[in-house]
Amino acid sequence: MQQNEFKRRRKQLMQQVGKGNIAIIASAQIRPRNRDVDYPFRQDSDFYYLTGFNEPDALAVFIPGRRQGQYILFCREYDAKKALWEGAHSGLEGATGDYAADDSFPIDDVDDILPGLLENKEKVFYPMGRDSDLDHRLFEWLNRIRGQSRTGIRAPAEMVSLEHVLHEMRLFKSAAEIKLMRRAAEVSAKAHVRAMQNCRPGLYEYQIEAEIVYQFMREGLRSAAYPAIVAAGENACILHYTNNMDKLRKGDLLLIDAGAECDHYAADITRTIPVSGKFSAVQKLLYQLVLDAQAAAIEQVKPGAPWNSAHDASVETLTRGLRDLGLLHGRLSKLIKEEKFKQFYMHRIGHWLGMDVHDVGDYQVDNQWRLLEPGMVLTIEPGLYIAADCGSVDAKWRGMGIRIEDDVLVTQDGCEILSKAAPKEIADIENLMRAG
Repeated sequence: MQQNEFKRRRKQLMQQVGKGNIAIIASAQIRPRNRDVDYPFRQDSDFYYLTGFNEPDALAVFIPGRRQGQYILFCREYDAKKALWEGAHSGLEGATGDYAADDSFPIDDVDDILPGLLENKEKVFYPMGRDSDLDHRLFEWLNRIRGQSRTGIRAPAEMVSLEHVLHEMRLFKSAAEIKLMRRAAEVSAKAHVRAMQNCRPGLYEYQIEAEIVYQFMREGLRSAAYPAIVAAGENACILHYTNNMDKLRKGDLLLIDAGAECDHYAADITRTIPVSGKFSAVQKLLYQLVLDAQAAAIEQVKPGAPWNSAHDASVETLTRGLRDLGLLHGRLSKLIKEEKFKQFYMHRIGHWLGMDVHDVGDYQVDNQWRLLEPGMVLTIEPGLYIAADCGSVDAKWRGMGIRIEDDVLVTQDGCEILSKAAPKEIADIENLMRAG
C-alpha cells in the first residue's frame, strides 16, 4: 500500500483529535512460542492502519499543529548485528525516509522524551485498557508531569479512547483497501476450489487444510486470516471446530471455513461440500435452504438498509423452510417470535470484515441498528446445525452442519460479492468435484 494512503489516514485522525491534544498508540510485540522460538510477528491492526510500519517495539505519537512535526515515531535504532541474524529493519532514518514520520527517536528514549510531548495538552487519545504496558507507562508519565505543577506545567486532564475515533475510520474501506480485500478473496476462493477438487473419502481433514494453505502460499499470501475450520460430518455442528484431525467418510458433508490475509486484510469464506462429490437428497434440501437464506440476506445489503435486516431475512427464510421440512411446527410468526430456529441457527448473519476477521466498528448507533453505507464490508453467513443427538427431529436430518459464507462490499447502488469465485450452487459444486 502506498504511503499516501497512510498519510491520508493520519490527517483524518488528527482532524478528529484536534489541536491542543495528543494521540498515542503502540505496536504489537513479539510473543514467545516456546523456549527459543517466537510466534510469527503480526502488527497491531490499528497501529499498522495509521503507520504502515511493520516492526515491533515501536510507538507512534500524533500531535496536531505541532510545528516541529505532527507525526513522531519511536522505534528500534538500526543494529547491523541484528540485521545479520534477523534481517533488515528500518532504524530511525527509515522511520522518516521510508515511513514519512516527521521525526523519529529511539524507543529506549521514550520515557525521557514523551512526558515533554504530553505537557500542557488537554486530552490524551490512546487505546484505553487494551495494552497494559502502555496503560502503566502513560500513568507514570502523567504523574511525572503532575509533579511539576508548581512550575506552571499541566498534565492532560482527560483521557479518551482512541478506538472510538479510529474504528469508525476503519469501518469505511478506501479503494486501496478494497483492492487488497478483493485479492484476499480471490486467492481464498481458489483455495476453496482446490479443496473441492481434492476432496474424497478416506482423506483426513488436515489434508484438505493442507491443500488450502498450499494455495495461499503459492499465491504469495503467507498468512491465513484465521485458523481454518475443516469439519467433516458431526464436527460441522461445532461452530469453531479447528482440530481438523478426523477422517472424511463417504456420505458425509464437509464444512470448510478458511480465508487468506493480504497485506493485513482478511477474507472469510465458508463452503459446505459432499465428501463423495454428490449431495444426497436430504442434504440437498437442507443445503438449498441455507443457500436461499443467504440469497435473501444478500438482497438486503444496500445503502440505507439497517444492519439487522439481512439477519431478519435469513431468519424468516430458514424458519419457513424448517417448518416446511417438518423440523419445526407452528405458525411462522410465532416460531420467529419465540426464536425456535435458534436450536438449529444459533449465530447471527455475519460481522464486519477488514484488517481483523471480526473487524472493528459499531453495529448500533444510539441504540438503533446502524444503516449500511458504501465502503463497508461484511460477511453474510447463514447456517443450519443439527446435532447427532438432536432427538426432536427425524434421524435422517441429524449430524449435519451447513454454512455458506461470502464477503460482501456495500456499493453505491447495492453490493458486490468479493468471494463470488468460490462455487456454491449445488450443480456447480458437484460438477467441479466430478471433474477434479
